[in-house]
Amino acid sequence: MDIFLVGGGWDDALAPQVYGGFVEAAARAAGGVPRILLVVMGTDPESLEYHDRYLHTLGLVGGHALVVERVAEGTPFDATALDGVDALFVGGGPTPEYHASLSPAYDRIRSLVTGGMPYAGFSAGAAIAATHAVIGGWRVDGNPVCPEDSNEELDDVTVVEGIGLVEGAVDVHAAQWGNVSRLVAAVEAGLVPHGVAIDEDTTLGPGGRVVGAGHVWHVTSVGGADGGALVRRRGAGQ
Repeated sequence: MDIFLVGGGWDDALAPQVYGGFVEAAARAAGGVPRILLVVMGTDPESLEYHDRYLHTLGLVGGHALVVERVAEGTPFDATALDGVDALFVGGGPTPEYHASLSPAYDRIRSLVTGGMPYAGFSAGAAIAATHAVIGGWRVDGNPVCPEDSNEELDDVTVVEGIGLVEGAVDVHAAQWGNVSRLVAAVEAGLVPHGVAIDEDTTLGPGGRVVGAGHVWHVTSVGGADGGALVRRRGAGQ
C-alpha cells in the first residue's frame, strides 16, 4: 500500500521531499495527472484560512488536481466525495473531530487504500490512519506524560480504533511538541502494542522510508515482568 504519514510542519523548502512521493504515487495510480481529495476539518473563517496552507504547500509540489472537501465539525464526512478521485490526503487539526467525522467511512477508505489508492495523512490524518489511533490526552493513570498543550481537550491519553492502514499507533509533532513521551507511556501502559512518533517536516512512507528534516521514533514494548519500552530513532536514509 502507498501510505505516507507526515508529522506536521510547514517548511516550504521541504515540500517536494515531504509530499513529492505521495504525489508521484497518486500519478502512478491515475496513469496521468491525479485528482487528489484533500479532506480538512472546519468551515469557520479561521479554519478556512488554515486550509489555505495545504493549498499552498501542495501547490509547491504541483502535478495534480486538488479537490477540497471541508467538513464542518460535528458532522459526518460525505463518503461520496471519494468517488472519482485517485488519492486521498487527510489534513490536520482537531484529531477527535477528524475521528468522529470520518469513522463511518473508515471501512471504505481502508478498502480503497488496500485496493491501490494512495493515502497521505498530515498530523491528525496520520494519527487516525493507525489501528490504534491516539486522538489526544496528556495523562496516564493521572500522571502527565507529555505537555498539556498536546491534550486535544482530553485529559487521559485516549486511544480509539483507527482506519487500520498501519499497525499500532502513530503520534505526531514528535520532537517539537514532546509527544514521543506520550507514545512511550501508551506502550508501557498497554494502551497500544507499539507505534511510531513522527517529527514535523518528516514523512514515513512505503517500506518504512523516512524523508524530510526530522526523525521517526519507533517505540516497542520490552515485555517481561517489569514492562518498559524500547525507543529507536531513524532519520532520512537510515
